[in-house]
Amino acid sequence: MTIAEALRQGLREEMVRDERVFCIGEDIGVRGGWGGAFTVTLGLEKDFRERIIDTPISEGGFFGLALGAAIMGLRPVADVQYGDFLFYAMDQVVNQIAKMHYMSGGKVCVPLVMRAPVGATGRGAQHGQNLEAIFFSVPGIKIACPATAYDAKGLLKAAIRDDNPVLLFEHKLLYGAKGARAESGAVDASSDIPNEDYVIPLGKGIVRREGNDVTIIATLLMMHRALQAAERLAQEGISAEVIDPRSLVPFDWDLVNASVMKTTRAVIVEEGPRQGGWGAEIAATLADNLSDCLTAPVKRLASPDTPVPFSPPMENFYRPDAERIVRAAQALIGSS
Repeated sequence: MTIAEALRQGLREEMVRDERVFCIGEDIGVRGGWGGAFTVTLGLEKDFRERIIDTPISEGGFFGLALGAAIMGLRPVADVQYGDFLFYAMDQVVNQIAKMHYMSGGKVCVPLVMRAPVGATGRGAQHGQNLEAIFFSVPGIKIACPATAYDAKGLLKAAIRDDNPVLLFEHKLLYGAKGARAESGAVDASSDIPNEDYVIPLGKGIVRREGNDVTIIATLLMMHRALQAAERLAQEGISAEVIDPRSLVPFDWDLVNASVMKTTRAVIVEEGPRQGGWGAEIAATLADNLSDCLTAPVKRLASPDTPVPFSPPMENFYRPDAERIVRAAQALIGSS
């Protein structure tokens, strides 16, 4: 399955399993439509007519509705067409959804999933941002970043069953949607999906490729770029271990620390701007906790501190690629 197909199957299974689960968003159930912006909810309205809820173009409004429904015991999955549109709902997300459990002394739970497509895909500065770092600094929200179809389904199901709000960031170049929603430059993130029910616990990362010389930590599209870089590094005799955290909050420190203690070097790759990126926090924590193990400073790769460009050549120049990851790893090896 592709990521879009795996997410659709995960939603279907959870809606069958638990009648409290419903989806809400713009154009997610229009007859003859695409099933949301990227086909994830395509066809679900046929079987769940009352639980695929189309809304007016008002993110603040339907996120508030989803919050109220979650507080009252339902399990909403709120869909924004582009992650950038979360800014229209920032008061609901940051001041209400993230804080309600804390402010109620633990008496109120908010089992709410927020699905948000991210990533530069030829749509310019207002439709191509990576927003992980912005919400990474907001206590009270869990953040998942699936890079494969298997992980997308497992993380979505875990998020729906969680009693806390979860932001599920999905990269547009990884959906694998076909036809009218096919993306130029898309990466194959498809997976074999087992028939039996499964979840991937939030906070549990995975080693995508084992290695001994340098650890590369990356999520979403950058994880695939990291694997490409690791393959090229292997041809030069450099053994790179690729870690996919799968979720940023909670973060699998045990897995990352074990890898860095083994390789003694780390490269962190993210698509968002470098300034204030989530990679900065990971790098700082590694420097604090593993200074005796590191044989070189932690290296960060990210996009420039500018808006996402619209021009396709500039967009490709803007975000990190395999070549830059290779050069960063080579520099660490050479400086040790």
